[in-house]
Amino acid sequence: AGLWTVFTLGGVGSKPTPQLEQCSPLANQSLLLLLVLANLTDAPDTPNPYRQAITSFKNTQDSTAFSSSNPHAFQINFNSLYTALCEQQKSDQATLLLYMLLHQNSNVRTYVLARTDIENLV
Repeated sequence: AGLWTVFTLGGVGSKPTPQLEQCSPLANQSLLLLLVLANLTDAPDTPNPYRQAITSFKNTQDSTAFSSSNPHAFQINFNSLYTALCEQQKSDQATLLLYMLLHQNSNVRTYVLARTDIENLV
């Protein structure tokens, strides 16, 4: 954490914010790993499976049947994801994940734009 504060221009001796102290270090490192894996470049013969999974997952509460030809497709509860992103909005990693989801996953983008409490996220 001390090295990270130096890189983020916090300098030596500055304290991390209380919100970042409450965040689980394992969750933080997992999110960083997910971001790195999803942003790896595609090989000429095979696309990045992590990017495919991020761009194609769907809502578990969606009424349409879940059938996808994509082997990396999965479902997640968008309400839980939205709540977690709102709670971690001051985290750089969560902001990068939100940015990636809004730009690359049309299901997430549609869900977020349909929310009436979008000011919690902004």
